[in-house]
Amino acid sequence: MISTSTSIPGATLAVPDAELYYEVRGAGPLVVLVGAPMDANSFAPLADLLATEHTVLTTDPRGVNRSPLHGESSTPMMADYLAGDVIGAWKRFFAQANIQLPEGAIDAMFGGERDPRTVADERFWFEHEMRETIRWEPDLAALRDGSVRIVVGIGEESTAQLCERTSIALAEGLGVEPVRFTGGHIGFVEQPEPFAAVLRPYLRTVVDRR
Repeated sequence: MISTSTSIPGATLAVPDAELYYEVRGAGPLVVLVGAPMDANSFAPLADLLATEHTVLTTDPRGVNRSPLHGESSTPMMADYLAGDVIGAWKRFFAQANIQLPEGAIDAMFGGERDPRTVADERFWFEHEMRETIRWEPDLAALRDGSVRIVVGIGEESTAQLCERTSIALAEGLGVEPVRFTGGHIGFVEQPEPFAAVLRPYLRTVVDRR
């Protein structure tokens, strides 16, 4: 069960192309929780748990929810979604990612009347972020030679999914063993407490090395 997050006042940071929304919780060594297209709300339960030992920063990424872009320009489109076939686009996305959902789940999740803000964030992800995410390749040599310790995490329930295969390939390229976290692709949302229990020892290791 997902715990109910406490109400945290947010703030914004003005940058040349956007207003970036963020929230800060707790005190101690800094932990940043961020992902796209998820906003700060998605990380709130986990942030509340970690804030007992850490200063936790969460944010709405550029173009998502409370972080509007200035002078947004059009970019190449993911054709199915932008042509209006929302259900078809999501079905193809989950099929390519090898994420199996019960029959009718996609129609229930993405059909009918939906929150306009959620739809806008979703469209921004399809239109602006997905293509670059697919094409991006990390500089493995730079990551291996850097001073920052990298932990590659994989959800225990993500077996055979695209996210598991790519994470294993990244771990092999870096010469590290991947760590299995509780839950699936978004275990930090669905099971924040057991997820935090796995994450905390790695955060303490980083602090102890300083």
